[in-house]
Amino acid sequence: KLMNPEVRFAVETVTSDAISEFFETDSRAARRIVAKGLTALKARAAARKARDLVIRKSALESLTLPGKLADCSSRDSESSEIFIVEGDSAGGSAKQGRDRQFQAILPLRGKILNTERAGLNKILSNKEIQAIISALGCGIGDQFDLGNLRYSRVIIMTDADVDGAHITTLLLTFFFRYMPDLIESGHLYIAQPPLYLVKAGRDEEYVYSETDLARAIRELGERKYALQRYKGLGEMNPEQLWTTTMDPERRTILKITLEDAVEADQIFTI
Repeated sequence: KLMNPEVRFAVETVTSDAISEFFETDSRAARRIVAKGLTALKARAAARKARDLVIRKSALESLTLPGKLADCSSRDSESSEIFIVEGDSAGGSAKQGRDRQFQAILPLRGKILNTERAGLNKILSNKEIQAIISALGCGIGDQFDLGNLRYSRVIIMTDADVDGAHITTLLLTFFFRYMPDLIESGHLYIAQPPLYLVKAGRDEEYVYSETDLARAIRELGERKYALQRYKGLGEMNPEQLWTTTMDPERRTILKITLEDAVEADQIFTI
């Protein structure tokens, strides 16, 4: 700005001519420079979009949350938890069976986007991922702020089958790539729903693995029993889902570590 206008014009002319000549003699370099510029432009646009999705928690109430979210009544993030649930059917049972004081439910419709290969713009345009980002309130990537996390425990709850495992892995990949601090700080968990219900007369036992099933049947001896296989969370009524999977006094949840998330990410990379 302090340069004489005539001098500035002369400098700009010489610089422009030199750059034009360079681009003409080295088209590969020109293409690389243009590509870097376009990448930077897309990154800035994606960052703006990410910022728009961030929900800042206030002392009294949060801003607009996803319509499908059944939030808890507590405003204390330290005592609150959110279940990210596979399917509307299971989400309905979870909403009815939960403790509304401290448990929130966010049902997902189908499998979320595979974030291992998708670009950030496409990821942020996905409605299911938008719902997760908005519900948690802490942003993603460079905009992530753990202080704005609305729940102390983020619990993935999917069916105990291959599709459920696939959805869990997709979610772990997303959290690993865009919210690694959520994992590193110990806020991410996986619920452990039962595989079977064994009934023998009035006695009932939920079992969570094939090994436990073999043990339960062995202990029954000659007694007659009925066996129910839970293929999905939606097959359990709200009371059963609470008793087996959601009640903090009786449930089992697995805390996810960065090593778990790295393994999930590698599965999709392979």
